[in-house]
Amino acid sequence: METDYKKILLTFYDREKRMPTYSEMLSLFGFKSKNAVNRIVQKLLDAGIVAKDQLGRLIPTASFTEVPLLGLVKAGFPSEADTLVETTINLDNFLIQKKESTFILEVDGDSMIEAHIADGDMVIAERTEHARDGQIVIAEVDGEFTMKYFRKEGDKMWLEPANKHFKPIYPERSLNIKAIVKGVVRKY
Repeated sequence: METDYKKILLTFYDREKRMPTYSEMLSLFGFKSKNAVNRIVQKLLDAGIVAKDQLGRLIPTASFTEVPLLGLVKAGFPSEADTLVETTINLDNFLIQKKESTFILEVDGDSMIEAHIADGDMVIAERTEHARDGQIVIAEVDGEFTMKYFRKEGDKMWLEPANKHFKPIYPERSLNIKAIVKGVVRKY
């Protein structure tokens, strides 16, 4: 039953980008009294699905946005599907380790296509000034920003695309690492 109310709240939250008021929940849940809403809210609070801010307004918790993790799917020969929920996963926690230094960029161009990063994808990047050879970075090279593989041999540094139609970029004046790419998000 809590799951049904959670689904209703999720739908509202996705649409409005905020949690509903108690008055709005009366209508959403089809209740006639705020007392009934209070009981549901208390169950959601006890379950850790929602919390209250300093002003007493409802806010979503990490578990509010968790998605069921059903198990593995074969990418080879077909096998029997398992529909039991094994656990849940919070995509924010899965994709982002350091929220304070993480940002998202939309990819413009196809110089990283062989690294499976395409035009229109979103990359999750973590701010840093250092990178290891072979990491995908967001870098400022000679005053312009780009995303490429970082390469280093001795004192020599350059940026390498993941597309055979593009040439490596050797800095004329400067090469500064701004972030390391930690993940890619693609919507179909």
